[in-house]
Amino acid sequence: MTPVRRPRALPARRRSWPPHRRSGGVALDMGSARTRAWVAGRGMILDVPTVTFPGAGAVYPIQRGSIVDTQGTARMLDRLLGHRLPRFGRPVVVVTAPVLDGFAYRNEARTAVEVLRPSSVLTVPSARAVALGSGADLSRPLLVMDIGAHLTEVVLLVDGAVFDARRTALGTGDLDAATPPARIGEALADMTTSMLRQDRTSLTVDALGRGPLLAGGGALRPELTCRLADRLHAPVRAVPAPHTAAVRGAAKLLETAHSHPTGTDPPDDAAH
Repeated sequence: MTPVRRPRALPARRRSWPPHRRSGGVALDMGSARTRAWVAGRGMILDVPTVTFPGAGAVYPIQRGSIVDTQGTARMLDRLLGHRLPRFGRPVVVVTAPVLDGFAYRNEARTAVEVLRPSSVLTVPSARAVALGSGADLSRPLLVMDIGAHLTEVVLLVDGAVFDARRTALGTGDLDAATPPARIGEALADMTTSMLRQDRTSLTVDALGRGPLLAGGGALRPELTCRLADRLHAPVRAVPAPHTAAVRGAAKLLETAHSHPTGTDPPDDAAH
């Protein structure tokens, strides 16, 4: 009797999103001075001032890490991106957010990006986005120093998650004769020292010895990098293209979100 051969079971295939779900996506890094956007399939498309024009004058809807005008932010996004996205389909939107006071920022950001008709909105701490965008090894403790126009953060990442953070409402946009670059360097050094004193583990020490990553527009100032390295007695490394590192990291998370199979939405705040 000839044995009956059963057809060999094929391995389960990871299904891609159907056409109405594969409608692209947007990575956003919205700061008080600049807004940057990366669109799936098109790459980096925007690096523009964070400003809206509701009437006769200009209004700045994001100030020092806070969205102070949600509707103004929505109008700005609609003006910048509304005509650049497909008419049919709902994109996934990944938004970077400050580490401290990030809860309020995330809520306001979700409301603002509704103007883009997203299928889902994911948020990621800016420091983690910077690390991802620079290709840093997240298996070891990492210090990220993000110097923006009006906000500076020092964040300790452990296994890619926020372990400790400090911030100051000071950035490159505040520099003038009364506020030289040295002041930002002093603020960064003081915040790092505070983290070292309060950390009962060796994580901050290990991260400092490894060398902090410097990002944001302030990382483009070599005199700041040198001064900070001297003050901390540690190698300070500016990431490549530091002013766009955060949006590049958000774009990497966007690509990860698009790898989810049909019927499985990326969990909200999966980046946190």
